[in-house]
Amino acid sequence: MALMTSDLTMTDALNSMRENILLADLNYDLVWMNDEAKSLFTDIAPLFGYEHADDLIGKNMDNFYVNEGSQLHSVDKLTEKLQGRINLKNQFVADTVITPLRNREGEVSYYIIMLMDITLKTEEEERKDHLIESLSIPILKVWEHAVAVPLIGELDEKRVDHLISSLLKECTEGDIEYALIDLSGIHTFNDQFSRHLKQLNQALQLVGTECLVVGITPKLALSFQYFDKRLKTFKNTYAGLGYIIQHDS
Repeated sequence: MALMTSDLTMTDALNSMRENILLADLNYDLVWMNDEAKSLFTDIAPLFGYEHADDLIGKNMDNFYVNEGSQLHSVDKLTEKLQGRINLKNQFVADTVITPLRNREGEVSYYIIMLMDITLKTEEEERKDHLIESLSIPILKVWEHAVAVPLIGELDEKRVDHLISSLLKECTEGDIEYALIDLSGIHTFNDQFSRHLKQLNQALQLVGTECLVVGITPKLALSFQYFDKRLKTFKNTYAGLGYIIQHDS
């Protein structure tokens, strides 16, 4: 389907926008893209075996979807705005908004596809990993020279390494003298966990930070045959803070 003369004003307006915008016909075949999108697809076209962005005109939008379940041919004639995410040859990911464009009679004549937040797949994965890591073990400032670290779930090698690295950085840069390691979110204490906790304590000792273990639940105390008796333990964070206040004054 070719664009009509009456569409020129509309395409001029879309071309002036700083977003990646495509137009597709009712079969989801591409009929036009603005200059911003052409610049983007100059890099993407070779992934699909084409030399130029313009070579993609006339191709179906389903070519850009990797997962069969998310392809547009599985969607009946679109009458409302549709938001989603496309994966371009497993190298780029982009959030998409597809909006039906209606003519004067109120009938859908084209679809406007806006691609936003285009990111390299590797960068996307790294961003997710960084977010997961930063949220998985928060380090909370609870006193002038003290932080609290609530542990939740299993403490595997990767989490331990990340925790030690982050905590040592926080302790050295923030002049932290006490680290409250909160175990109230831990339900099973075994030999492996004991070794990880010992490793954490030794690392903190190297930078002059005292490790205080808090949040010892009755259930957790039953499995403390694995616990290093040299560590200071407290029933809860409040009791641990009491110790800090007493020794920090």
